[in-house]
Amino acid sequence: MLRTHTCGELRKEHGKSKTTLCGWVAARRDHGKLIFIDIRDRYGMTQVVFVPSVSREAHEIAQKLGPEFVIKVSGEVVVRPEKMVNPDLATGAVEVCAESLEILNQSEVPVFEIDDTVNVSEELRLTYRYLDLRRTKVLDALKVRHKLCAIIHRFLDEENFMEIETPVLTKSTPEGARDFLVPSRLNPGQFFALPQSPQLFKQMLMVSGMDRYYQIVKCFRDEDLRADRQPEFTQLDMEMSFVDEEDIFALTERLFHVIFKDIKGIDLPVPFPRMTHAEAAEKHKSDKPDLRKDGEDYAFVWITDFPLLKYNEDEKRWDSEHHPFTSVKEEDMTHFETNEYAKVRARSYDLVLNGNEIGSGSVRIHKKDMQKKIFDIIEKSNYKGWIVVEAEQDPAKANPFE
Repeated sequence: MLRTHTCGELRKEHGKSKTTLCGWVAARRDHGKLIFIDIRDRYGMTQVVFVPSVSREAHEIAQKLGPEFVIKVSGEVVVRPEKMVNPDLATGAVEVCAESLEILNQSEVPVFEIDDTVNVSEELRLTYRYLDLRRTKVLDALKVRHKLCAIIHRFLDEENFMEIETPVLTKSTPEGARDFLVPSRLNPGQFFALPQSPQLFKQMLMVSGMDRYYQIVKCFRDEDLRADRQPEFTQLDMEMSFVDEEDIFALTERLFHVIFKDIKGIDLPVPFPRMTHAEAAEKHKSDKPDLRKDGEDYAFVWITDFPLLKYNEDEKRWDSEHHPFTSVKEEDMTHFETNEYAKVRARSYDLVLNGNEIGSGSVRIHKKDMQKKIFDIIEKSNYKGWIVVEAEQDPAKANPFE
């Protein structure tokens, strides 16, 4: 290793020890014969002082340092006097008295300061993304995301889930948005599609007996940009066998309770309140109600009993509200006999936080006659997902991506 410590590691107990740090020059201050720099890395920041009587060579090199130079500096850890301690830095009780300095790489003057208080346009930040990623605000967001994923992996492993990757290059299947297409070099005129979700793959896994599957997966949807929509996004994808809605709600609530406790130190109250789709529409004129009251930061609610089908006025036919594999509430089965499809409720649900949908799911159809009925109603009898339930009867149809 080129370094002995990170720039956020040194404390009072390291006093009088030798250290070597590597990082970026965050600031340089010339105080007569003394030169002070702040050296920064992902872990924090440490003050370094260059004194000519300690190392003239290091002092001379330090005069050449500019913002964002990458350096390697070695010296002795010095404990600051009590009145000189910087309470704003984790390393504020010490500084390093430099004995040697090496410039690993020089830098042009950055187009904007690496400072969260500086107002920088999004266009400029994205153009120089590598600089933007050095800002504390962006770095902290990445740290939270990493911690979130680690919590999810640990929690679901303890709940006997298997993390299973599914293919990214597949065949287009009808879903809620348009697919992104990738030309096949070996098959001119043919295309792969990027998955909008691992919909068919995870159903195969359940049919195969995997029982509990998850992955933190990339999804792609070619749709217009909105505040809560973008072409490429990441979602936690889960599937379970032999469960009902209560099992799914309970597991999800336990997961969010752990997430909020570990990341924000908040004891999230569970279970979450529930509201039917009809109730939400009547009381709040929205299927994503914001239920925060005075003083509340977070308000979760499950929205249940969505309509199974919606009528497509343009094409004069019925479409799935969620997807065509969504199961039906048992008490609504009689509506199929009278063709009152608008009255049929699905065993689907959304998880809403502060007026934003953050999760969605459903109990799947597992009976062939019911699945065929839904496909007949939405006029998709040749839908590729049908192959999953036909596979045992005709092995030649077992691969829906051929």
